[in-house]
Amino acid sequence: MKDKTTTTEQAMALIRDGDVVTTTGFVQSCIPEMLHAALEKRFLAEGAPRDLTLIMCAGAGDSKGLGTGRLHHDGLLRRVIAGNFGRMPKVAQAAQENKICGYNLPQGVISQLYRACAAGQPGLFSKVGLHTYVDPRHGGGKVNKVTEEDIVRYHEVDGEEWLFYKATKIDVAFIRGTSADRSGNISMEREALTLDCLAQAMAAHNNGGIVIAQVERIVEDGSIKPKDVKIPGLLVDCVCVADDPEMHRMNYGVQHNPALSGEIRVPVEGIAKMPLDQRKIIARRAAFELPPNGAVNLGVGAPDGVAAVANEEKATPYITLTTEAGAVGGVLAGGSSFGSSANADAIIDQNQMFDFYDGGGLDLTCLGMAECDAEGSVNASRFGGRLNGCGGFINISQNSRAVVFAGTFTAGGLKVAVENGELRIVQEGRNKKFVRLIEQITFSGPYASQRSQPVLYVTERCVLQLTPKGLELIEIAPGIDLQRDILDQMEFKPIIENVALMDDRIFQDEPMGLMNDLLNLNLSERVTYDAARHTMFLNLEGWSVRKKQDVEDLDRVLQDAFARSGRDVSMVMNQNGFRIAEDLQDDYAASVGQTLEKNSATIAHYTTSAFMRLKMQGELASRGVQPHIFESGEEAHQQAIWGS
Repeated sequence: MKDKTTTTEQAMALIRDGDVVTTTGFVQSCIPEMLHAALEKRFLAEGAPRDLTLIMCAGAGDSKGLGTGRLHHDGLLRRVIAGNFGRMPKVAQAAQENKICGYNLPQGVISQLYRACAAGQPGLFSKVGLHTYVDPRHGGGKVNKVTEEDIVRYHEVDGEEWLFYKATKIDVAFIRGTSADRSGNISMEREALTLDCLAQAMAAHNNGGIVIAQVERIVEDGSIKPKDVKIPGLLVDCVCVADDPEMHRMNYGVQHNPALSGEIRVPVEGIAKMPLDQRKIIARRAAFELPPNGAVNLGVGAPDGVAAVANEEKATPYITLTTEAGAVGGVLAGGSSFGSSANADAIIDQNQMFDFYDGGGLDLTCLGMAECDAEGSVNASRFGGRLNGCGGFINISQNSRAVVFAGTFTAGGLKVAVENGELRIVQEGRNKKFVRLIEQITFSGPYASQRSQPVLYVTERCVLQLTPKGLELIEIAPGIDLQRDILDQMEFKPIIENVALMDDRIFQDEPMGLMNDLLNLNLSERVTYDAARHTMFLNLEGWSVRKKQDVEDLDRVLQDAFARSGRDVSMVMNQNGFRIAEDLQDDYAASVGQTLEKNSATIAHYTTSAFMRLKMQGELASRGVQPHIFESGEEAHQQAIWGS
């Protein structure tokens, strides 16, 4: 049997000028640091290998020179195809200075392209990236002027828009595991994530290339159980042991955490409580959108605070948090451990997770935003003179059933204070985030609106929502001045028709009782019956139909109320601030609407918002109902009495 263990020097000597090299790693986790360091060392000593193409999914570094950041030296790289450039700023700078060619493609697309390469396929058809900067009609993902080859093409198939991503054959794969035997069989028992190591190894091997694995230890042949082998030895050429533990950290902030690798489970009660600052305010408001029994993805930064809030509110058992890196369930980790999860239910490969996401498996995602325009389009990839990259943002935002963009209203030095249940801006941020023209389209508002995708924009001081006419301001924090703190800090004026106060519980440093809202436990209190007038009152003020479960819960509550009171009642509905997600209008009409029509003699709707009256009238008219939407509860009550 062949002994595949070798030194890093011997392994690096196999890499040739012009090779296509792919490496594993996600943000700061699971990075084969020793291999990156060995490649850098050989190049500095020999000036070879030169003109490499680097392919990687997510960022893999600390943004200060580690990970793929080691590969910035002039002449080492000729081309980079990556989902993220922010973790290797000097490589990004070389691309911005036109010293190397570069493509910034969606992370999930690159992840899935590994499988296409392994299968000998020419590429991948996907809708991911349509109407963003990745679309060839908007740049094709090229990051600079010297990048000329088109590796993304637009096609119409049976009248539908598609993008075709060209596969790039791989010569060398850097992967990482925990244990390896001398035959090259690799397990990952102490790793936080499995990522795309198997697909990357298969892609390089099937192209006649080489697979170099970094591991923590060598074990006896046959001692790894077959089902524990993540990469079979037949795919592996070189096994290099990380003798220095610093070169095999779980992530740059953690040497090893057995809760993140699934070796143990830890009590979640011990997780630190977040202070009531702008990050927690944003996370708390976003948490009201969580779908019970649904699958959720959380982005880095402000969005990852939602996991901590869900844990504080005892909501974690009722939702399934996931990461694009492959973690399913548990309590998502933040900081240097972002992408992993404590007490996870499962860890699947990254490309499999993106299959799940792209196919519509996500019920909600909460993502960050750097810039947003009046149409609701978001830039999260290139801003402030920096080439950061989209990561998994495009896959996730385009394919999730509902989207919450979360971030501070302004950036750069923002300071806020919460006093007596009100928010005060202590120091305004230097940079406006709601601008007339964003630098790059990472998420297309018009495309989302065309597909009736529910989208919210949650900040510490207000909430906006996407409508067919653009952004609408729907909530404002207590203590915030509309003109001074919101309109004066934007470069465009949003639609302002029906603005409510953000829930005051968000600004109290105590549990919010979030589960009552998420599970609609108090929904029956919104229905009252006046037997003397045989009139039922449905108070939907400030309530939102955010998910299908809300429709089902309201229909059940109404049916129970009609069963107690009898049919042919006069119905009065307060719909001030009531909202239905665009993609649930038909579900609402088919269940709640029919229940109301079947059991009510008359129905009187009212709302003080002229915009909402017109909208409701149009929606009901489209279904063959021609009601009058009243301006006040008194008018609606009179109509109910006379109508009955």
